[in-house]
Amino acid sequence: MDEMNRIATGVSQLDRILGGLFVGDNVVWYDDAGSLAYAFCLNFMQASESQDKHIIYVSFDRSPKNLLDKLGALADYEKLTILDCFTYGKGEGSEIFLKFYREKMSEIKCRIVTSKEPKKVEKVMDAFYGIHADMTGDVRFVFESITGMQELWGGEESILTFYSHSCPRLYELNTIAYWIMEKEAHTPRLRASINQIAQVAIELSVKRGKTSLTVLKAEKRDSSTLNRPYGYWTRDMNILFDSEKRPTASIDMGIRLKELRVKRGLSQTEVARLIGVTPSTISQIESNLIYPSVPALLKMAEILNIEVSAFFQGGGEARPKNVFTSSDASDIRFGDLPEESISGKLLTPLDFEAKAEPYIIEIAPNKNFPGHFFSHKGDEIGYILSGELQMNLEKTSYIARAGDLIYLANDTPACWKNTGTDVARLLWIKIL
Repeated sequence: MDEMNRIATGVSQLDRILGGLFVGDNVVWYDDAGSLAYAFCLNFMQASESQDKHIIYVSFDRSPKNLLDKLGALADYEKLTILDCFTYGKGEGSEIFLKFYREKMSEIKCRIVTSKEPKKVEKVMDAFYGIHADMTGDVRFVFESITGMQELWGGEESILTFYSHSCPRLYELNTIAYWIMEKEAHTPRLRASINQIAQVAIELSVKRGKTSLTVLKAEKRDSSTLNRPYGYWTRDMNILFDSEKRPTASIDMGIRLKELRVKRGLSQTEVARLIGVTPSTISQIESNLIYPSVPALLKMAEILNIEVSAFFQGGGEARPKNVFTSSDASDIRFGDLPEESISGKLLTPLDFEAKAEPYIIEIAPNKNFPGHFFSHKGDEIGYILSGELQMNLEKTSYIARAGDLIYLANDTPACWKNTGTDVARLLWIKIL
């Protein structure tokens, strides 16, 4: 395989299993649970953003508001276009969904195009080919989902006709397309027909609570990885495979860089700017498609406030310490939340592995922001050191003052606000 033509999926171990992506690939994801493929799609989109590529997201199953909430910081990517086939599809043109366009569109940085007739196959095809016509380069597509299309179009024949026409055309247009379908919602006949047309087919399954990935088809690649289940797990949309628990130094480099970068709250673009390389270079390093130069490696360690050796080993093995000083703490970023509103420090070293992560977080007076400052699926505990904060959970509002404890399990705050005149200071612990 020509190394220069490989394109990162955004998941380093998948790149090694699959051999990366080629321009022209149609990748079908057979999702056993209906919710597993999204993490892979998000990583693919983040990798595409770092490469400054156009992305077209065709949505049949989510309203624009729901989708934008799921996309997080990607919603602000100006080269992302969402083709909304939900509002006039499953949403039936309901006022509750149309309200979004009247009240929120001015706040959105990405582009949203509404399909007025998503129940007509030819209208959907005209819409996304029309969007693509204005774009240059190898455009990236995400179709969510084939199952949603079938529910709207009523029958597998419509799906097969649509897919058999679209895949060859997308291949010729030099795109890369992800197609999601719930495995059990379709007949073996349809799956076999789709497999025959697609360049890549991947199955995601759950057995006894364990998730695994199996490559069923991969054209122009090494066949030795086909039909072998690879166990994996996700944490905060980061995907790690079982084989990465004890990686060798050469394999660990990209994985460790991504882990440490995300922990610090930095995007690939920000790291690239600080080092003096392109975002695409960082994406390829994290996918282990290339390795950094020695000066770049030293600069990355300096930015992350770690030893170079931390890139090649588990952090906990290298730091048998019980007491950490203030010099071990690292400033962190909170995604797109404005720095003048919120700041924070991770109190343990960035490369220290533990079952909990302690932070000091400060929220400026009279500042508020939607959503939670962390994207974390585990339990969290916060202690108010000074000041006061308003926290909204669903329809209930809470005020927490100095000395109060906040515990979050499955709840995610919809809003935070410093209602006082002083900085609110928190000790915050993420339980991993």
